Amino acid sequence: MPSKPPLPRRTPQSAAFNSGAAKVKEAMDARDALATALTRAGIQLPAMDVRTPWADTVREDDEGGVDASEHAGEIRYALVHLGVCSAPVAHALATAITNGLAR
Repeated sequence: MPSKPPLPRRTPQSAAFNSGAAKVKEAMDARDALATALTRAGIQLPAMDVRTPWADTVREDDEGGVDASEHAGEIRYALVHLGVCSAPVAHALATAITNGLAR
């Protein structure tokens, strides 16, 4: 039986990632990279977003930067929220993952 691939490692806790804005930017970069990869595979998740404990105070500005207001230093994490998808999109994701594992 083939072994499972290792789980992704947590982001190192360094001074560069201590600020809330840096955590949100890292999550937005991850979201964008995932969206690009999914698009190349012909898949679109319409509700992809970044969530933080204070989603109402952290926004992406028009130039792709982060506007992290009063709670920026308090943000402990930022998550890439994939949202919901239809059954055909879920099947397309499963196929893409299965094909990727078969390589």
